[in-house]
Amino acid sequence: MEEELQWIHEVLSGNKQAYAHIINKYKNQLYATILRMTKNPQNAQDLVQEAFIKVYHQLDKYDEKGSFAGWIYRVAINHCMDEFRKKSYKMKQVEMNEEKVVNTNYPEIIFLKKEKSRQLERLIATLPEDERMIILLRYVNELSYNEISELVEVPLSDIRNKLHRAKKKMRDTIKREGGYFYELSEGR
Repeated sequence: MEEELQWIHEVLSGNKQAYAHIINKYKNQLYATILRMTKNPQNAQDLVQEAFIKVYHQLDKYDEKGSFAGWIYRVAINHCMDEFRKKSYKMKQVEMNEEKVVNTNYPEIIFLKKEKSRQLERLIATLPEDERMIILLRYVNELSYNEISELVEVPLSDIRNKLHRAKKKMRDTIKREGGYFYELSEGR
C-alpha cells in the first residue's frame, strides 16, 4: 500500500511514467474479472484500457481511506457497468486457455480440470449480472465481503445474501442436471 501511495503521489505531481507501475500491478486482475463479465477477449481488452484511462483521470479523487485495490476495482467495474448499459453487451462463452492452468502430465487430470472449468464458467454465466459480478469478485479476485460491499456500493448484508443466492442457484442447476460440484456443496 505504501508503494502504491508513492506511485499515486508521483503521478499527481506530474510524473506520468509512475502510472505504468499501477497498470502493471492491476492489469491482469482487472482483465480476468472483465473477461469473465464480457466473455469476449477483445471487449475485455478494450474495457480494461478504457478503465485505466478513467482511473488515471480520477486518481486525484482517491481519498486514501479505503484500499486502493478496492477503489480501482470500483472505478473499473462501474465503467464496465456503464458500458454494458450503453451498448447492451451480449455475453458469449469463451474458451479459457487451460494449457497454462493445468499440468499436462496426466491426461485424465487435464480432462477433469477442463471439464470442471467449463462447467463452472457455464454456471456463472447463467447468473444475473449483479450476482455474477459478486461471485467473480469474491472467488476470482479474492476480495473480502467488505471490499466487495465498498466496491459495488451495496450494503454488506446484501452482498452476503446475493452471494448465498448465487451459490444456491448454481447448486440447484447442478442438482437439476444430475451432477455434483464439491466447491458448491452446502457447507462451503
